[in-house]
Amino acid sequence: MMIELTAVISPQRHRGPCARLRRPSHIMTGLIIMMVCLMQSVMTSSTLVAQQQSGSVSHGFLACGNQTYIVDSDGKKVWTYPHATRDGYVLENGNVVLTLNKGKRFDGGAVIEIASDSTETLIWKGTQSEVNSAQPTSSGTFVITEAGPNPRLIEVDRSGKVLTEFALACQKKNHHMQTRMARKLADGSFLAPHLLDFAVFHYDDKGVIVGKLDTTVPDDTEHAIHTWPFTAIRHADGETLVCCTHGNRVVNFDADGKINWQLNNEDLPGPWLQDPCGSQVLPNGNFVITSYAAGRADPNAPKMFEVTRDKKVVWTYTDGQTFGIHHFQILDTDGNKLTEPPLK
Repeated sequence: MMIELTAVISPQRHRGPCARLRRPSHIMTGLIIMMVCLMQSVMTSSTLVAQQQSGSVSHGFLACGNQTYIVDSDGKKVWTYPHATRDGYVLENGNVVLTLNKGKRFDGGAVIEIASDSTETLIWKGTQSEVNSAQPTSSGTFVITEAGPNPRLIEVDRSGKVLTEFALACQKKNHHMQTRMARKLADGSFLAPHLLDFAVFHYDDKGVIVGKLDTTVPDDTEHAIHTWPFTAIRHADGETLVCCTHGNRVVNFDADGKINWQLNNEDLPGPWLQDPCGSQVLPNGNFVITSYAAGRADPNAPKMFEVTRDKKVVWTYTDGQTFGIHHFQILDTDGNKLTEPPLK
């Protein structure tokens, strides 16, 4: 709205349709144009918010991907960071921990922490092809996965000192498709989704494999359906939520490793699962899911949505952009801050 007002007040610097007050005889025309512009601006702003947040609830969240930003519960961007990211957390003190994509600044990726005054602290500089994830723990450490010729999981302190390190038992041919959102569990063990291995591996604190969750579709022995795991979220009584990316499905395993819930596009109002990557289990038990490819074919398709266990959609987020969201963190619901550690 302010942009339109400036255009009217400063006609010599703006040549749009709202900048035509050049002679006194045009005052009435100019006033009409100004009113139309203001109405269009208000309508556009209202429509934008409605498109971004719809449903019976509203959420503020951190988004990671080709663009990195925080959206409040009104659907407005309140913070941005000029770098593509793979994973991210907002800490209790408001600091933001980001897993940076590889690029000119860090050719192997990196993990940084950004304070409220924009001060950046380098937690870890990647030493191989890329850094895939970074989870801040309650003890102040960071669980990080590196992809490359020697894929590994490390746990470091804030100074970057390596406290835990072990090799990841994933394929080594395709570095980018080795690992996604590895997480440390309350018992000190780790879950790591290995995409091209079609499984979530469960490692103990020494790196010994103690279990696997197979994401292969039943009877798909040739792996024609690319149910590559992205998340491995331990929740409830030993359940694990897994987004299966190119397979366009989300599955939930019970404590015995059996699928007790799954979601595909037939369960939704439309083909909203387009490479589902990040997800989060909310305190109310609902699941929030983001589709990384949402927007490529249809910019108005939901980028994120919240669904209940009975598959009722209660919230959607749409931004009209062609790029997707890789992962996220829901920060508040209906303006109320989520205080429990995020399950994401």
